[in-house]
Amino acid sequence: MSVSPATAAPASAPAAPRRRAWGWAAIAGFLVVVGAAGAALSGIGGWAQRDALDPDGAGPEGTRALAELLREGGVEVTVVRERAAALDALDARPSTLVTADSPLLSDDSLTELFSGATDVVLIDPRARAVDLLLPGATAGGYGTGETVEPGCALGDAQRSGAVVPGRLLTPPAGSTADACYPDGDGYGLLSSARGSGRVSILDARGVLTNEVLTEDGNAALGMNLLGRLPHVVWYVPGDGDADFSPDATLGELTPGWVTPVLALLALTAAAAALARRRLGPLVVERLPVTVRLTETMEGRARLYARGRDHGHAADALRMGATTRWAQLLGLGTAAGAHDVADAVAGILGLPREGVRGVLVDRTPQTDAELMQISDALRDIESALEAATRSNGHDT
Repeated sequence: MSVSPATAAPASAPAAPRRRAWGWAAIAGFLVVVGAAGAALSGIGGWAQRDALDPDGAGPEGTRALAELLREGGVEVTVVRERAAALDALDARPSTLVTADSPLLSDDSLTELFSGATDVVLIDPRARAVDLLLPGATAGGYGTGETVEPGCALGDAQRSGAVVPGRLLTPPAGSTADACYPDGDGYGLLSSARGSGRVSILDARGVLTNEVLTEDGNAALGMNLLGRLPHVVWYVPGDGDADFSPDATLGELTPGWVTPVLALLALTAAAAALARRRLGPLVVERLPVTVRLTETMEGRARLYARGRDHGHAADALRMGATTRWAQLLGLGTAAGAHDVADAVAGILGLPREGVRGVLVDRTPQTDAELMQISDALRDIESALEAATRSNGHDT
């Protein structure tokens, strides 16, 4: 029994809705992947890995070696991982607070910690904490990687000697703070008196970590800055110290870049949907499309010739000729242009120097010379094809 076209059409009708559904699913999946990748990269780039600058970390990015040096020098080092414990330790006696800026803590929490310490050493300077410690100061780019002398009047830096600064800092305008280790437009260390104590800011990643502590004056600088008082409270913020309010909105809990990115993704999806609706689905083309090597070579040669680049135009023609001649002669892919030219000269009975000149040596300077080489290549190839056909016929 035959089936008419009108009867067969409904069977294929659901295909178009299915394709549209798959298209929307693909767009949604792409947006999710982009958002997740952006969040992951932002987290990786914005904050350190888990054990970086950790006084108990024995890896290259840890600072255990400096903590042990301080203990051997008679300084008591108390490592705390809770904010309440850090405040209690600071209240007990005059102490040096060593800590890094953390996204877990609010401005008020950081200010409370800074206020409770006699000395403060900020070892991971971010713009927020730098401004809280030394209003008006900023954290900018990074040093050139060169060793730099102290270049300031701070005794601790002068006794330590040269170091390689990491992230650079800029003191407030008109400030009396000591700005040490100048590198370009910034400094590797800022230090300022505060009441009976002192605040110091430096990027410890390239100076105080286990990996680089023995280089230059790094160890001395760490001992001098952190060991001014007999007690150090080394605070590493933990997850329990997060200052998130239970009533906080998603916008308050996420970085500022999230909302613009989501808006951009929504606009992109809307534009894709509009384009798909107005322009229709993409036209399917059968692939792959095969293009002969000779066509690509000759096309490239014409482009070079049009640009008056006779040398490259000749090279493009010669590369194609070398490949084709080697195939005709049954030579391997490792055969060079001189080997191919010599083989062709032997088969055709032509002077070796003449064939080499056409295939390798002659450099055209004018359109006429380029045409001569092109014609010669074509003539030799025609003769070679005839010779190989004749040899094949004879055998």
